Amino acid sequence: MGDNKVVLVTGCAKGGIGFEYCKAFAEQNCRVFASDIAGQLGNMSDLQSENTEILELDVSSDKSVESAVSTIITKCGHIDIVVNNAGIGSTGPLAELPLEAVRRAWEINTLGQLRVVQQVVPHMASQRRGCIVNVGSVVATAPTPWAGSYCSSKAAVHAMSHALRLELRPFGVHVVLVVPGAIRSNFGSANMEKLGSQDWKLYKDFKDSIAERARASQSSKATDAGLFARHVVSKVLSPKPPRQIVFGHMTGLFSMLALSPLWVGDLFFSKRFNLNKKM
Repeated sequence: MGDNKVVLVTGCAKGGIGFEYCKAFAEQNCRVFASDIAGQLGNMSDLQSENTEILELDVSSDKSVESAVSTIITKCGHIDIVVNNAGIGSTGPLAELPLEAVRRAWEINTLGQLRVVQQVVPHMASQRRGCIVNVGSVVATAPTPWAGSYCSSKAAVHAMSHALRLELRPFGVHVVLVVPGAIRSNFGSANMEKLGSQDWKLYKDFKDSIAERARASQSSKATDAGLFARHVVSKVLSPKPPRQIVFGHMTGLFSMLALSPLWVGDLFFSKRFNLNKKM
């Protein structure tokens, strides 16, 4: 399916979905460039193979993104597929979450994707083909309490992807929006680590509920990351990639909530995250 396709995947640390994307693309005979920040490259050695190279790429840095894309173009002459997978969690009540934490989420999750897009599009447009895969989330259209920063960063990804899909059509470049549900990965543990340094004031009585939201996507029913990645890769490598790929545990529930009156979501999430009590 993917013979000779050159693929760049961002955010490929071991234990994450990006790691599994790389394995799935390599299994389809693609030439894969697995990338992440310098501090994560050491735990990506398992990906190194005949079909896969490891590359440093920090999506929050213009210089780093430009250097990584230039390296791939120099080696291969083109890039066929980009998977904008790099992302971070951002958990906490919006009224207290430090603005620096919100900025960081938007810098990585939103502007990071656009930064990569702006570097690869000129190359894809010149060859009149290519596929950009942006990773959104089910919470982009049904945002949850205690994660407004993360949800809003992903909602922006959805909006940008829909606009890009039309803007890049004249150049033969496909844009695919991936909407994962609850996928089993290291995402929940990373969220919990960040919460350890937070000392809520107004919301100190909700500490347990906030922590529950941080690990909510990692229940025993969460979809296996490898299964999820193989499903997405098979769709992306098809002759006509879909505009959107919605897959994983709880996608049905969140799709229903997104289409329901606001009071339905308010009722569900208030009960789920302990927001019914009066202070």
